[in-house]
Amino acid sequence: MSILTDYQRRANSTQQEIDKYEKLINKYSLLRLVIFALVVVAIYLSVKTIGIGLLIVLFVILMLGFTWLVSKQSFFIGRRDYFKALKKVTENEIGSITNRSNIYDNGSGFADDKHGYTADLDIFGKATLFQMINRAATGLGKSLLAEWLSAPAQKDVVLNRQASLKELGTKNSWKLDFQAKLLFANGTNASQLNNLFTYLRRPLELPGEKALSAYIKIAPYLLLAAIVAAVFYPIVSLAAIAIAIVNFGILTAKGSYILKSAAIADKIGQTLGNYTIVFQAIEKEEWSSPGCGKMAQHLKTEGTAQKIEQLSRLINKLGYSSIMIVGFILNVFSLWALKQIIAIENWKRNNQQSLETAFDVIAEFEALNSIASLHINYPEWSFPQIVDGENYTLTAKGLAHPLINIKNRVANDYELNNTYKIDIITGSNMAGKSTFLRTIGINSVLALCGAPVCADEMQVSVITIKTYMRIKDSLNESTSTFKAELDRLQMLLTAVENEPKVFFLIDEMLRGTNSVDKYLGSKAVIEQLIKKKGVGIVATHDLQIAELEKDHPDYVRNYYFDIQVKDGEMLFDYKIKHGECKTFNASLLLKQIGIDVGA
Repeated sequence: MSILTDYQRRANSTQQEIDKYEKLINKYSLLRLVIFALVVVAIYLSVKTIGIGLLIVLFVILMLGFTWLVSKQSFFIGRRDYFKALKKVTENEIGSITNRSNIYDNGSGFADDKHGYTADLDIFGKATLFQMINRAATGLGKSLLAEWLSAPAQKDVVLNRQASLKELGTKNSWKLDFQAKLLFANGTNASQLNNLFTYLRRPLELPGEKALSAYIKIAPYLLLAAIVAAVFYPIVSLAAIAIAIVNFGILTAKGSYILKSAAIADKIGQTLGNYTIVFQAIEKEEWSSPGCGKMAQHLKTEGTAQKIEQLSRLINKLGYSSIMIVGFILNVFSLWALKQIIAIENWKRNNQQSLETAFDVIAEFEALNSIASLHINYPEWSFPQIVDGENYTLTAKGLAHPLINIKNRVANDYELNNTYKIDIITGSNMAGKSTFLRTIGINSVLALCGAPVCADEMQVSVITIKTYMRIKDSLNESTSTFKAELDRLQMLLTAVENEPKVFFLIDEMLRGTNSVDKYLGSKAVIEQLIKKKGVGIVATHDLQIAELEKDHPDYVRNYYFDIQVKDGEMLFDYKIKHGECKTFNASLLLKQIGIDVGA
């Protein structure tokens, strides 16, 4: 069964569940109306015939039935909403495979033109790698995924993630379930969790809390005892009234603290309930990979789901005090609102730190699920081998660009095996030089964050990618194109000298100046890179640069992309070849728009 067929089957199945629960919701809504009608009839018959005793009995029975129906209907609504979310994330996978659409964030907020490679390699923003793979709904999850894509991980980290991803690849049902349960957070305010953490870190500092806690424990019994005693000794009713007035006075005196805490807690109560379900999904699953197993065990040891459920329950109890008559009775008898706020503060003191760590676990599962989507949706992709050694290794067979549709992309082989080399790629316009550089770069980024790569096989050292491709001027910074190029070159040369294992990708150096300076400057830069033992690839239209292979035969290699012209039509095969390019097409391209270079 193809993955698309599997997703379509899942989507159809979830729709059947949605339809089933819609019918049950409608059925129980009708039953609630029937119960209400029966209550009215019971009142009428009781008044007309037997009397108030029967009315009370019937009323209690019918109200219990009504409450049960409300509870069942709420359960059905929850199940329907879950299956709607499950269908949405399932159909999102279909859209991702067929047209690269995605309901999750495209990461444009992480875009940085000054980063070493993310802008040149299409990592963040519209139609980028992040848009293709992101399945993180929370701000923490998106930030962690962006972090993984912005810097190479060490070998042991990469191997640990690979093991986790391979396990997740066998748990697609769990992955989709996890996404569905977290979908409520997608598109919500990115500061939602930060607000929660701020609330947990900030104590209420309620004056006289210890004394209040002691009094709250005995207050209900004092008032109840006074009321019971007043039945036999009416004079005691004054004491009952006095206790009620004292309780009400305490609540009034602490009203500002109650309102402040309740206003914040009310906003996060439902959210915490949703996260409880997410934590339970992690804790209850059986894991065999070290990474996933360690995270799940951490949650179990800390009792995370149970603790968050406790906080959610306390916040919900606090909400009872806002119910008109019920809230008044609870507050007068037991200072209910104050009791719950003190309980919440005690919970915060005991659990604040462990809760923040627990949300890091959710973020990591979100980042892993995002990358796992590649492994599941594109099973023909391979996990790269991470190679040790002081020299550079970057070899691949059938390497292609993951953002190009499978019908259009062309795969190439490349070999840099435990050595130091600078490869010069020459070729015609539109022949594939820039795409090949980006193919090398983006697959290296995937490989070194633990992901599978768009290749039959790949071996790579832990390298640091640096690019020089889309150099832009800046009116805001009063920077010309040439000045921007010089700044980028300086960054690259500094990185080669100071950072570990820099692998550079340079596309058409110094295009912002005249042809003579361009050649002389490019030649000087490459020779300086050779002196610094730099390793990477330089793409250029300038054939003279290819002459460097003669001067440095042990360090420089020449490759090219070419075209074939048949009957005035240009044919591209987009295949890399050894040697220098001999065929160029600028004059043909100009002629196609009405400019005859030979005229």
